[in-house]
Amino acid sequence: MAKVTVKLAERSYPIDISPKALRSAANLFPGSPRQILIVTNPTVAEHYLQPLLSVLHSHHVEVFNMQDGEEYKSLTTYADIMQQLISAGFNRDCAIIALGGGVVGDLAGFVASTYQRGVDFYQIPTTLLAQVDSSVGGKTAINHPLGKNLIGAFYQPLAVLIDTDCLQTLSARNYRSGLAEVVKYGVIYDAEFFHWLEDHVAELRNRDTAALTYAIERSCAIKAEVVAADERESGIRALLNLGHTFGHAIEAATHYGEWTHGEAVAAGTVIASKLSEVTQKLSSSDFRRVADLLNQLGLPIKAPQMPWQDWLSYMQRDKKVKDGRLHFVLPTAIGSAEVVSNIEHETIAAVITECC
Repeated sequence: MAKVTVKLAERSYPIDISPKALRSAANLFPGSPRQILIVTNPTVAEHYLQPLLSVLHSHHVEVFNMQDGEEYKSLTTYADIMQQLISAGFNRDCAIIALGGGVVGDLAGFVASTYQRGVDFYQIPTTLLAQVDSSVGGKTAINHPLGKNLIGAFYQPLAVLIDTDCLQTLSARNYRSGLAEVVKYGVIYDAEFFHWLEDHVAELRNRDTAALTYAIERSCAIKAEVVAADERESGIRALLNLGHTFGHAIEAATHYGEWTHGEAVAAGTVIASKLSEVTQKLSSSDFRRVADLLNQLGLPIKAPQMPWQDWLSYMQRDKKVKDGRLHFVLPTAIGSAEVVSNIEHETIAAVITECC
């Protein structure tokens, strides 16, 4: 078992990582029975809902089984969950558990942050992407048709429970998608970890338990350090958005269904790295290492074709736009990155064209 702590003073919380971690979920709720709402989806529920219910049998548990897919991280689904909570008479000392991937976690967290001005929230992420990224750090949100994650709040969970056995039932595509976020941590923060990833491609592709446990633990530890230093993304936390400005544009343009989040981030990371190379911030050899690692892990390194004006329109809706200017996270070497905002549109357009 591995354990990481997100250090936020009185709001600090543990991230427990182990096989069979789901069996210890009852430890999240010691004492009197609680009203608990589990938010999940049919794909996850098929494998993990009954095991979770079996350890929470002493509590009053209800389930909201949302449809599976990024397009359902919406105001409509949010309202449906609120309707269930209110109709069931859930009070302010209830708890909400997110059992699923990033979509479930983001939506359930936003519900928890707003129901009766905030109730207890727990993350049990079942995808690699959620385990290493979205379940940690307190970002919660829903999408609007005009852009991703435009409606949300910072709201930390009380605990994150990561069961590595859940990764064995992931589809190959969804598993690979999570690896994009793992690579991100090496690119922006930890050159030694990036080198370790290069040396363990085969183990990671084969879902080796030891390699996965280390990759998850190190990714969570990096994110915990960054979040503790900058919870609300006014400084270093912005670096966690490597590839996301381009990636969110890809997701929006393809209607949140054709590309997974991790696939879009992978292609976006290549665009950001190429932009950094073209503007002479990143060496050509480091650019090749980033692109090669993503490619070896089975992730796309070419973005879909769309007109520059469409790219620009989607990127200008991004939350990282400030004073009307696009801001990009660009790697400056393996293990470091910076936020840049003074790049001409002609340069950005040319790089995107090259990377599509």
